[in-house]
Amino acid sequence: MSSKQISIWRSYAAVFFVALAFYVISCAPGSLWQDSGMYQYRILHNDIEGRLGLALAHPLYHLIGIAVKHIPLGEFTHRVNLISAVAGALAVANLFLLLRLWLGVNLPAVLAAVTFGLCWTTWQFSSIAETYMLYIALFLAELTVLFLYVERRQVRFLYLLALFNGLAVAAHMWGSIAFVCYVVFLVVLTARREVGVKWVGVCVLLWVVGALPYEYLIIRNLIESGGLSGTLASALFGNSWRGAVLNASLSTKLMKENSIFILYNFSTPNALLCLAGLYALGRVAPSKGYRYVLLSLLVMFFLFAFRYTVPDRYAFFLPFYSLVCILIGVGFKWFFAFSARRSLRYMVFVFTLVPVCIYAAAPLAARHAGFVLPVKRTIPYRDDYKWFLRPWKTNCTGPDKFAEAVFNTVEDDAIIYADGTTVYPLLLSQELKGTGQTVRIVSSHPNRQN
Repeated sequence: MSSKQISIWRSYAAVFFVALAFYVISCAPGSLWQDSGMYQYRILHNDIEGRLGLALAHPLYHLIGIAVKHIPLGEFTHRVNLISAVAGALAVANLFLLLRLWLGVNLPAVLAAVTFGLCWTTWQFSSIAETYMLYIALFLAELTVLFLYVERRQVRFLYLLALFNGLAVAAHMWGSIAFVCYVVFLVVLTARREVGVKWVGVCVLLWVVGALPYEYLIIRNLIESGGLSGTLASALFGNSWRGAVLNASLSTKLMKENSIFILYNFSTPNALLCLAGLYALGRVAPSKGYRYVLLSLLVMFFLFAFRYTVPDRYAFFLPFYSLVCILIGVGFKWFFAFSARRSLRYMVFVFTLVPVCIYAAAPLAARHAGFVLPVKRTIPYRDDYKWFLRPWKTNCTGPDKFAEAVFNTVEDDAIIYADGTTVYPLLLSQELKGTGQTVRIVSSHPNRQN
């Protein structure tokens, strides 16, 4: 290994460990509300499928969680939350590595990595139990090995691309969007005879190996149900999300909210560097094919998230945000090739911290301005403005306090009906802390174990 390669990997390790320390500090310490609590509960019960349909199973994430469950360090729920911290740090480091290899210098790569790491959605989902950052880490690894293939024309990088995308599909169905781009890319390479049919066969095999956790669930579901169409619908849309996935209409409300999501994540003048990156992409991309893949992914992930209608669709912009940050890094390199003013460079890095100040001030400002968050009801021990507008969850003990207060309030042999937001802190408190053992928890949420 050359001294240059050693330097790159040292920088990669430094970025990873700094990001990891940052997200570990930000990580929630215990049980959580809603989907995050559900994931904690599923991992506790070794449940890799869930009951919301195959598209929402995320088996790779839950297999990792089951392994983490057996590490005898700290609280179980905190360990599960830390999976996202590690995945988030990997995602930030992988983005840095891609741009460091591509552009050949550290500054644009560091800028893009910090910008992405401080995005509201990135930061939030690196601090709670969620599947998203595991996918993003794999997605950015895909783009890195694809770049290395284009740069070096070594087939081993195509093999890694296939393996990583298979793993990504097993983590989240977002992987199927990138899968389409990679298949087209591979078909073009094959048509041009740049890769042989044997190589394509190895890629297919490695993809199948990577996606095995998801394929296992599909095959098991097919055998148990006997219905091919129902199994495929579950694998593509889950039990209840076909309409949201296939939605092709836009309302004024939807467009307004989505615009707010994007602006809140990129509440810094540095976002304008994305436009410079788009302009410069044709000049600095390693090949036309790589440029087309990046642009196709940018458009596809944006359109998928923008017309999606689920309440937590803000999370579905994450792949788009990662691509925007890549363009910000490219734009920084191109723009400052024409300007040697160091003060301007320093100003750009100062601007990367602006979102942190905005996140800190947003809850109080939103409350005083009378801004109403789109939540159905107020939940005890949860300040909705802080929960949704601040990405860090360092002192998020509300779910545990809620469960403790409930069990201290109700009588023995009481029956509690809980919705999908509150049921999991109650169940986790019962099973992990032994509280409320005589109380029966009833919920219509399908992932509650009988």
